Order: sequence, then structure tokens, then C-alpha cells
Amino acid sequence: MMIDCDTCTVRACGDCVVTTLLRVGGPAPPDRAVHLDDREMAALDLLAGLGMVPPLRHGAFPRSRAS
Repeated sequence: MMIDCDTCTVRACGDCVVTTLLRVGGPAPPDRAVHLDDREMAALDLLAGLGMVPPLRHGAFPRSRAS
């Protein structure tokens, strides 16, 4: 899964685990996108369920179809 903050419709950045991940080790990179595999998503779900990190609040814009 690719999570791109620039295409997120939720905009709950202050309470999103992606914002937390992007800030680890310094300022957020300019592309502001995170690529997560299924195991990483499961780990984040578990940590969020335990209250250790904020939950993922990403909602992508619908992709437009090429005509």
C-alpha cells in the first residue's frame, strides 16, 4: 500500500500514524509518501489498537479514469 499525504482526503495529519512515521529521524521528506507492505500494515494496526501509535486516517482521492 502506498500512502501519499498529498492525495489524502481525510487531512487528520496531527492524529495520523503516517505523520508520525515521516517525522522519525527528522523533518518529513518532500514527497510525503510511505510504502507499507501487509506485515507493516498489520503491525501498525496492532500498535494502534494498543494505543501506542495513532491510527491510520488516510483516505485517498478516487483515481480518475483515462478516456
